Amino acid sequence: MSNCETCDSRSNCSSQPSECGTTEPEHVHAPEKLPPHDLASVRHVIGICSGKGGVGKSMVTALTAVELARAGLTVGILDADLTGPSIPRLFGLRGQLSGSEHGIFPAQSHDGIQIISVNLMLENADAPVIWRGPVISGVVKQFWTDVIWDTLDVLLIDMPPGTGDVPLTVFQSIPLDGIVMVSTPQDLVSMIVRKARNMALMMGVKVLGFVENMSLMKCPCCGEEINVFGPGYTEAAATEMNVPLFDRLPIQSQLAELADEGRIEEAPAGLLPNLITALQAIIAKP
Repeated sequence: MSNCETCDSRSNCSSQPSECGTTEPEHVHAPEKLPPHDLASVRHVIGICSGKGGVGKSMVTALTAVELARAGLTVGILDADLTGPSIPRLFGLRGQLSGSEHGIFPAQSHDGIQIISVNLMLENADAPVIWRGPVISGVVKQFWTDVIWDTLDVLLIDMPPGTGDVPLTVFQSIPLDGIVMVSTPQDLVSMIVRKARNMALMMGVKVLGFVENMSLMKCPCCGEEINVFGPGYTEAAATEMNVPLFDRLPIQSQLAELADEGRIEEAPAGLLPNLITALQAIIAKP
């Protein structure tokens, strides 16, 4: 029950305490997780999250999938960012979903990464998805329960930014091994990412660690490292939260070009070494 006496809206609110939301962890209920499709096989599930848009979360998701696939693992990506899906573009996929009376088959990238995204269901990739929260949440659940994932070692969930309906749905409905938080160096972004981290803790979801994207830029002439956004605050935030800062991903024009051309699987190896090592350790568990 919420505490009306300490609520900022008590003067103009007519709701009963039992009807109100809360920010207290002990009042967040954890419903039973949904099982995957009967014909699907998914060993581990990792969420890739941020509190803020524009930090390169989908890029980190894609690079993580590519590196894990190179390591010989069977990988899938569930693109839960329904109103801003970019995973198909990164992998050069369009309109390649198929299905049967039994369920939906994910698309496959050139190197065999299994992918489900709302953009693979639209005739026009530029068409907006204008759905309300309950519909979006229902589709995200269907991407888990109705898709026939083929013997995945790990499924990565590319989450939309913030702490809205989709993260809540994923945290409540899908059995996550944990989440990786993506941030950029600015203190403001780190502050907003803390909100997403706190939401995860309230929902009983383990925060595995951080990746700092757009961390710096190397001068193409002399190799000097330039902190484009000033000194990074992600490491301090990670230390405060008692989780590791896995890797710092620099700004690279090559990555931008590969992403725009749908050739992210050609990205250089070794961009996220510590994150990949940590995830391999999780995936190695039965």
